[in-house]
Amino acid sequence: MTELTLQIAQTIAAATLKTGREKSFKPLSVAVYDARGAIKALLSEDGTSLKRAEIAMGKAYGALALGVGSRALNKMAVDRPFFIASATHAVGGLLVPVPGGALIKDRQGQILGAVGVSGDTSDNDEIAATGGVEAAGLVSDTGA
Repeated sequence: MTELTLQIAQTIAAATLKTGREKSFKPLSVAVYDARGAIKALLSEDGTSLKRAEIAMGKAYGALALGVGSRALNKMAVDRPFFIASATHAVGGLLVPVPGGALIKDRQGQILGAVGVSGDTSDNDEIAATGGVEAAGLVSDTGA
């Protein structure tokens, strides 16, 4: 597979929200980008707070921009805060360095895009993201 299609992105987004509901997470927002950085899907459940979609976008876009899952970005933010601050500026502010953003890869390890989730704890957001990617038959890389 060389491309994250709209159909696959919609599958990931829907399965991410389904995972959250099955686990009784708080209402979630999910963003899915393709490898070139184009938004393919953006969904917010009823009851999400005002800026959850933008946070989900920042988790996904930041992971894609730096080529690592947002859990790794979180570690970088602790270890090298000036780097993350500079990288956030370089990507126009669309970088949220906390768990909940994962690279989407095919079985050969090629990056197809990224998914970001926000609405519950960062760890639960990551669980939902991973569930969505796996439901589409792909591999998630959270940066763990």
